Amino acid sequence: MKNFVLIGAAGYIAPRHMQAIKATGNNLIAAFDPFDSVGIIDSYFPEADFFTEFERFDRHLEKLKRGDVNIDYVSICSPNYLHDAHIRFGLRLGANVICEKPIVLNPWNVDALSELENEYAGNIYNILQLRLHQSVIDLKNRIDSGPSDKVYDVNLQYYTSRGKWYHHSWKGDEKKSGGIATNIGVHFFDMLMWVFGDVAESNVTRYEKSIASGNLKLKKANVNWLLSVDYDKIPQNIRETGARTYRSIKIGDDEFEFSGGFTELHNKSYEKILNGRGFGIKEAQKAISLVHNIRNASNFT
Repeated sequence: MKNFVLIGAAGYIAPRHMQAIKATGNNLIAAFDPFDSVGIIDSYFPEADFFTEFERFDRHLEKLKRGDVNIDYVSICSPNYLHDAHIRFGLRLGANVICEKPIVLNPWNVDALSELENEYAGNIYNILQLRLHQSVIDLKNRIDSGPSDKVYDVNLQYYTSRGKWYHHSWKGDEKKSGGIATNIGVHFFDMLMWVFGDVAESNVTRYEKSIASGNLKLKKANVNWLLSVDYDKIPQNIRETGARTYRSIKIGDDEFEFSGGFTELHNKSYEKILNGRGFGIKEAQKAISLVHNIRNASNFT
């Protein structure tokens, strides 16, 4: 059984990490979040120590280490702009680090952390769970086994509506979240490059706080993409069903369906990491570079 600590326990994604820690037969011994609405911990690890002040959390972990308690993994679910610092903290503890996406905001942060990883005992892993989705794996196998020179036409639309709170939170602050392409799009861009190859060209046609669009030329695909957190932009026929999220990927005239199969992907991610086959920090570099370039596109600065 491995001992985990969690940084960022009150957010949307943290319960998936708690569930994955429990499902893989491990233990959460301590958690930190400046917000104390973390009753969800009781469903998984009611005995875990909890801190709202990072300094006390740090002191507690140091005390555990000196008492011969191993801290094997630090899981990070904090706001995006804090990932870099929290990864460094985990490495200094002597632990392995599991970080939610985007692992960092800028490509040079990946390089710096990769160098730092070589100086410490622990490894840095990124959650890239779409690569573990069976439908995505099947798609990649189909593309890989198809004609090597074929270029596919791909259309990605992802609407995931957010309330008024969104732009008042860190997620609506581009300096903290990286903006819409980073915050809600990075995992789709990673998936597309994993399936269709590296980026040859990227153009941004629209970039606003709530919506962004553009096109990519990948090795095996021409991609038109659109991302939005604006409910009013969801197609009318979808809104009439009561849905607040719409995800569509078309390859040619065929709809690529992967709306289900998400509930176990963090568990699978943890299983691979614990077996030494997790996605390392360098795996995330191409997607981090792309979203950085999208938000800094010259025609939108």
